[in-house]
Formats: sequence, structure tokens, C-alpha cells
Amino acid sequence: MTERYMYNGIMNVYKEAGFTSHDVVAKLRGICKQKKIGHTGTLDPDAVGVLPVCFGSCTKLCDMLTDWDKEYIAALRLGVVTDTQDLTGRVLFHAEEEALAALTEEKVRACILGFRGDYDQIPPMYSALKVNGKKLYELARAGKEVERKPRAVQIRELEILEMNLPTVRFRVVCSKGTYIRTLCHDIGEKLGCGGAMASLTRSRVGIFRIEDALRLAEIEQLRDENKISSVMILPDAVFSDCREMRTVSAARRLLENGNKIPAEMLGDHVLLREKERLRMYDEAGRFYGIYEYYAAEREARPVKMFLSDQ
Repeated sequence: MTERYMYNGIMNVYKEAGFTSHDVVAKLRGICKQKKIGHTGTLDPDAVGVLPVCFGSCTKLCDMLTDWDKEYIAALRLGVVTDTQDLTGRVLFHAEEEALAALTEEKVRACILGFRGDYDQIPPMYSALKVNGKKLYELARAGKEVERKPRAVQIRELEILEMNLPTVRFRVVCSKGTYIRTLCHDIGEKLGCGGAMASLTRSRVGIFRIEDALRLAEIEQLRDENKISSVMILPDAVFSDCREMRTVSAARRLLENGNKIPAEMLGDHVLLREKERLRMYDEAGRFYGIYEYYAAEREARPVKMFLSDQ
């Protein structure tokens, strides 16, 4: 007999090739017999890797988890440009063999590593971003192209893992909203020969790592063994980088109602920084939610509350 109650937590799922992120959520709804499930960031159908999925009360976290740094392992194919910026798309340009032969490893390495730091990236047409209520990929499939404004992204780490021209494998850690397909395209454009993404693996999202990610078949087995709860990560564990804060007993009513907490009701507020995020617990150690501290007002304000679903 399988567990019958609603799951509340975050599961580290390995998205396999051929599935969209929405496909994974639909599969999990069937496996777990639960509707309240949401993913934390789209992966292309051919991409694989880490997809944190939120269950029950933790669906409140979906928008917060998309802000986390992400790590990818990507393969770049130089000498080709496609309409999707990866090798699944329609080929728009092939570089001449002489142009590819003129590339040196030193030149390619310098170009790729030059993308470290901040840069303005134009989102691809084949993306889920919306313009005037329409998703860009829907417009692209209809043969339409619209102007997209550049967005500031940050390439925090960039490491070349293997170079076998015209293919380069690299590891990248980047900010929210970075398109690795577009990074590959931009590298090829800067080199003057064109480039497209050949493969993509998301190896980390925040604290969630690929070595711990579960495939759908493994999750089905856990369901059959009544062990799904054992792999759910609770919301306070997700925010382990936030300071733990316990309140005095008189603050319990404020916590239960999701109200602001005055500084004098916090256990150790003297060293709190402006807008520092806190994991808020009552005096008995029960987790209520994530708060932010405002020094001038001497109070902590709720960001996300979880008590009602515990």
C-alpha cells in the first residue's frame, strides 16, 4: 500500500532527454497521485540534469528557487548557426572549412574565457519568455521574429573541460535568466565562424546536485516501497544558508498569523544585518517561514510562510 497523504517538500529530479519540464511534472503527478506540484526552471527537451520539483506547500518556493545560481556542462559546436541556437534547429549558416582551419585553440580559449563576468544577452526567439502575452517560441514557430531587449546576465565561473575543434566542452556557473544556447551562439559570433550548442547538462541548481538527482523510474520504485517521503527535502533545509532565528513564546500568535516580529521578540537580533534573511522558528523549534530583518524599523517581515501546510 502506498502513502496517501500530501507530500510537502522539494525533490531533486533528474530530467531525462526527450521530456519537457512540464512533462516531468505531469509524470510526477501520476506517480505520486498529487496535483500540487511545480518545477523551478525550464530545461530544454534535449537537455538533461537537475530539475528541483516542489510539492505541496513548497510550491510557494518555486519563484525563489529560480533565483539560485545554476551550473551547466555544455558542448559548443563551432562553424554552424541555427534558428534555435542548438543543433536541433534549422541550419542558417555553415562556416567554410578554411575559416574553421584558421581557428587556434589559443584564440578559442581566449574568446570563451572572455565571457566571464557581466554581459548583456539577447534572449533567443525559441524561449518561453513572453512578449505582449505571447511566448517567443510560439511566435518563432509561426515564422515571426520580434525585437528582444538585452538582459544583464552574469557568468560567474567558466572553465574549458575539453577542446577538440570544432567542438568545445565547458563548465559554466551563471545567474538566473542566462541562456547557455545563446552563450554558445555569442561565442561563435565573436569568433566570426558561428556556433551552436551541441548538448547541455544542468549539473547543479543551488544546493541540488546531479549526483543526488532521481530518475522517474527510481521515484516510481520509491513510491512502491512507501519511501517517497524519505527523499523530500524540507523548506528550512533548502535555506540552510539563512541564519536560524528562534522567537520568544509571546511571538507565537504573530508567527501563526504571518505578522511582523519586533526585534525584542527575536532571540539574538543584535548582530542582524539590514534585509538579512532568517529561518524563523518558534521557541519550541517549529519552522514557520523565511523572514527579512529591517534594522531601522527593528522588525522582521515575512517573505514566505509555511506553517499552514505543516
